[in-house]
Amino acid sequence: MAAQFDVVIVGSGFGGAVCAYRLSKAGAKVLVLERGQRWDPTSFPRRPTDPWLWDQDEPLRKHGWFDLRVYPKMSVVQGAGVGGGSLVYANICIDAKPDTFDAGWPPEITFAGLRRHYDEVKRMLGARPVPVGQWPERTRLVQDAARRMGWISRFRPLDLAVRFDDNYTLDQHDPYSPDRSVREVNEFGVEQGTCVHLGNCDIGCDVNARNTLDLNYLAGAERRHGAAVRPLHLVHHVSPHADGFEVHYSEIAAGALRAGTVTGTRVVISAGSLGSTEILLRSRERGALPNVSDRLGRGWSSNGDFLTPALHFTRQLNPTRGPTITAAIDLLDGEFKGQPIFVEDGGLPGVARAYLDELAQEQSDDALKRLVIESLIQIFGRRSVVEHVMPWFAQARDAADGQLSLRDGRLFLDWNVARSRQTMEAVVAVHRRLAFFNLGTPVTPLTWRIGEALVTPHPLGGCNMGRTAADGVVDFRGEVFNYPHLYVADGAVVPKAIGLNPSKTIAALAEHIAERMVAEL
Repeated sequence: MAAQFDVVIVGSGFGGAVCAYRLSKAGAKVLVLERGQRWDPTSFPRRPTDPWLWDQDEPLRKHGWFDLRVYPKMSVVQGAGVGGGSLVYANICIDAKPDTFDAGWPPEITFAGLRRHYDEVKRMLGARPVPVGQWPERTRLVQDAARRMGWISRFRPLDLAVRFDDNYTLDQHDPYSPDRSVREVNEFGVEQGTCVHLGNCDIGCDVNARNTLDLNYLAGAERRHGAAVRPLHLVHHVSPHADGFEVHYSEIAAGALRAGTVTGTRVVISAGSLGSTEILLRSRERGALPNVSDRLGRGWSSNGDFLTPALHFTRQLNPTRGPTITAAIDLLDGEFKGQPIFVEDGGLPGVARAYLDELAQEQSDDALKRLVIESLIQIFGRRSVVEHVMPWFAQARDAADGQLSLRDGRLFLDWNVARSRQTMEAVVAVHRRLAFFNLGTPVTPLTWRIGEALVTPHPLGGCNMGRTAADGVVDFRGEVFNYPHLYVADGAVVPKAIGLNPSKTIAALAEHIAERMVAEL
C-alpha cells in the first residue's frame, strides 16, 4: 500500500513550519499534524474561563494555550497550537554565537554553513529592532544599567519578528488603541497590523503584529503550495510502513478522542524538545523503533533561563506595555564571573493574572508550586506595584545534562542543578547587581531560593545531533540513526545550551534539514 503523503510532519513550530513550507514548495504532498488548535485574535485566551491550559494527560478536557510541565527541579512552559512555540515566545530573532558550534555538534554543522539560513529566517519573519522612538522604558533601563556597569558596548537592541510602523509614537493620544495599528496584507495573503505596544506577545497579539509562523511559513505552505494542516491531532508513536512510516494519533473531535493513522514516505517529528523525545521514546518502548539510539532523552538543557523581578520605584516601567523583550546585555564571553550570560528585559502581559488564577485552582500536591503562584498573584494584584516591576530575564549555557524518560507511561525529566549551579548563581548575581545599580530591589524567585528549581520556556535537546548513534539520536541532516527517511527537526536536536533565544537557530537548522530533504525528493 502506497503512503498517503510524501511527507508527514508532526508539529507546526519552528521546525515543522519551516519544513512544511520548503517541502511543499518543492512539490511534495505534505501533511502537518498539530496537537493544538488554530488560534486568532478572536479566540486568544483573555478571561479566567478561557482555555489557558493544555494538559497532556487530559487533552480532551484541556487543549488550551499553555502547556506547563512541572518536574521535581525543573518546569517547562510550551505553547500548543498551529504555529507551535511562535505563539508564546517573545519574538526574538537572534543568531547563536559562532563559538556555539565549535564543539558538541557534528562537524558538518557550522556557523558559516548556517549563515544563509539565518538570513532567510530573518527575511521570512520580517525581523527588526523596535524603532528608537518607540522604546519602552524597560529598554532604556537596560541601556542605563549597561552604562553604569561599564558594559555599554555590550548593550544591543534585538531583532523582533514584529511589524512596526515607523510613524507610530507613544506620545500620541491613546497610543495603545488597536485603532492605531496600520493594517496591510503580507506576502502570504494574510492581513496583519502594526505593533501598538499592547503587551500581549506571549498570549496572542490582538492586532496580529507578531510574525508568528501561522502567518508566514505555514500560511505559505497551505495557501500557496497545498500543504494540509490538521489541528487537534495528538501523535503518540511512529512505526515502520512498507513505503515509509505510519503515524499513530488521537484526534480531538466531537467531544471524543478518535484514534487514527496516516502514512508518509518521509516523516518529520517536530513536536518540540519534550514532544519529539516522548514520541520516539514511546515508539521504541512499543517495539516499533527498537534501534533508536540509547542517547535518546539524554543531553537535555533548559538553556539557562532565569527571571528575577525587581522593584524600581523611581521609574515608571509599566511592563504590561510594549514588546515582551526588546534588548540585551551580551555577557556570553564570560565577562561576569567567567560565566556565559545573556541578560534581557522582560514584560508581563496584563491579563496574565487570569492564567495564574486558573493555575491556582488546579489541584496540586506541590507546595512549592502553590507558593510561587500565590506570590506572583500578589504582585499582579497590586497595579501600583506592577508599574514599577522590571522582570530581569537571562539565558546562559547550562551543563545540558538533563534526561527525559518514560516512567509509568508518562514523560519524566530528571534534572540536577549540580553541574549548572555556578552558572545559575552568576545569573542571580548579575541580576541583583543590575537592579541595585539602578535603585531597584531584586526579588530572587522562591523556586530558586528554596529548592534550586527553575522554569524554562526554551527546552533543548533529547534527540541530539551527533556523528554516530553512539553520541547522538540524529545525524547532521536530522535523520534518525538506523531509520532512513525518519527525521527530527526542532529544538530536540540541539545538543547543547545556546545561551540566548534559540528560535532562530532552530528555524535555521530546519532550513538546513529541509534543504537536504528536498534534494532527495
